[in-house]
Amino acid sequence: MRRDGTTAHTSSLYAAIDLGSNSFHMLVVRQVAGSVQTLAKIKRKVRLAAGMNAQRQLSDEAMQRGWECLALFSERLQDFEADHIRVVATAALRRASNADAFLAKANQLLGHNIEIISGEEEARTIYQGVAHTSGGPGKRLVVDIGGASTELIIGQQFEPALLQSLNMGCVTFLEDYFADRVLNQAAFDAAIAGAKAELAPHMAAYRALGWDCCVGASGTVQALQEIMVTQGMDEVITLEKLHRLRDQAIACGQMDALDIDGLTLERALVFPSGLSILIAIFECLDVTSMTLAGGALREGLVYEMMTAMRHSDIRARTIASIQSRYQLDEAHGMAVAQTALDLLHQCPPDWVPEPHASSLLHAAACVHEIGLSIGFKQDGDHAAYLITHLDLPGFTRAQKQLIATLLRYYREQLVRIDGQHALSAQSANRLLRLLRLAVILCHRRDSRVRPLSRLCADGDALTLTLDSTLLDSSPLLSAELEQEALRQSSLGQPLVVITHADGGV
Repeated sequence: MRRDGTTAHTSSLYAAIDLGSNSFHMLVVRQVAGSVQTLAKIKRKVRLAAGMNAQRQLSDEAMQRGWECLALFSERLQDFEADHIRVVATAALRRASNADAFLAKANQLLGHNIEIISGEEEARTIYQGVAHTSGGPGKRLVVDIGGASTELIIGQQFEPALLQSLNMGCVTFLEDYFADRVLNQAAFDAAIAGAKAELAPHMAAYRALGWDCCVGASGTVQALQEIMVTQGMDEVITLEKLHRLRDQAIACGQMDALDIDGLTLERALVFPSGLSILIAIFECLDVTSMTLAGGALREGLVYEMMTAMRHSDIRARTIASIQSRYQLDEAHGMAVAQTALDLLHQCPPDWVPEPHASSLLHAAACVHEIGLSIGFKQDGDHAAYLITHLDLPGFTRAQKQLIATLLRYYREQLVRIDGQHALSAQSANRLLRLLRLAVILCHRRDSRVRPLSRLCADGDALTLTLDSTLLDSSPLLSAELEQEALRQSSLGQPLVVITHADGGV
């Protein structure tokens, strides 16, 4: 028991509650080993925005649904410290003329005050949630399509530079453009045009500032990505794929007949309106591709409560947490990572052209022994399983898949990597070759005796030069490199190991 009456267990718990226009969400997390561990995600369809009339009054039925949901949430909050709870309400309660009536009872039920945040504050917090869970350099455009509002933010690292909250969302557009539940070209065209009209006054500023990548932080984007993956597409959202999904919806004809592989019943009602808004954003801003962010509003609320976690390097924090949690040899992991990067940097810049490839190689090398925490036999399979199922803030789903694949084949069996979307197939296979070489070169687990080496790349052909004196005194290293040369060469990826008698490498 601490002096303030709390225990170490309860003081590490945090809760963020988002009273959205379509759903109420509660996120419960624990701060552990320098990372955030999700303990619970509770969601209820409340449909506040759908219960608002033309005079912007919430119906008694809508408010009752909200109160019933908050009564459920309140039970989970009883053991939290007051400053570890944040409850915010967004667009529907911003607009409702009788919001005070709802809040009076809601605050009483929760035992905690609900804060109605402005559209600008919502956009800022969404960006923080994205920034703390999604890695990558450069400026990012963040898109969050909610029930009654859509947030657009451009920022870099943890600083938003331009943000806007627009009065359009998947619930409000459902009633504005799909009220008769008919799915045809005319309905989609009208919804897309309506979204473009909302976007038009702001487009010049967004185009002028520009961005390097685009991420979606909403349930709409998550639902679209799940549909695409179910249908055999990769996780990257493009305008072509959005048009394909629109055509699938139109082919169904009616909302109650909407049957698209990967679309859940829960999202079906607001799917056409959310899809229309996203198509409008892609077309207005000439967005070429979008990936799913690791977090949004609730994650932003959580990280702002955790002062020690603010504005830290996301990927470095994630890797350090894994190393601590699985008691990995951090020094050895760093030695392998540095060796792998040294080899990469000796290759021509266009040998692996993707700028984020080096960070993925570094991450894989730092945790390459995670499978040993389960067992030595089939440790590559164990490592791939763990990485696939762990939360990895800062890495996209495709990047997690690539890291898992690199670790599956980091030693012994070597195969060609196919079917991943984080890098080109050529780059992914080249990173695997470098990781395997780095592991072999560091087999003594002592950086003081790590052999100096020079790597030359000519297309897929690699030439590794080492000191012959060293190899003569390290027969195991020599044998392992010889075996690795055979494995890589047998896959049409030639590897030649040569020596310099004078040690000049």
